[in-house]
Amino acid sequence: MSQNVGGIDRILRILIGLAAIAFALLSGHELALWGWVGIIPLATGLLGWCPAYLPFGLTTCKTKHAS
Repeated sequence: MSQNVGGIDRILRILIGLAAIAFALLSGHELALWGWVGIIPLATGLLGWCPAYLPFGLTTCKTKHAS
């Protein structure tokens, strides 16, 4: 499993995931349960791999070119 999530993409996924989970834990709002969806961007950000990128061949990692 090679990484396909890098740099700013990882940071944003982690921050959004943490914010959504905090909303789920701390909010009394009726939609707070949906905050647990934040586990997905948090996990993909921490692992550096997103399965949704695979079918499209996407990557946000910098690639090293042979010189």
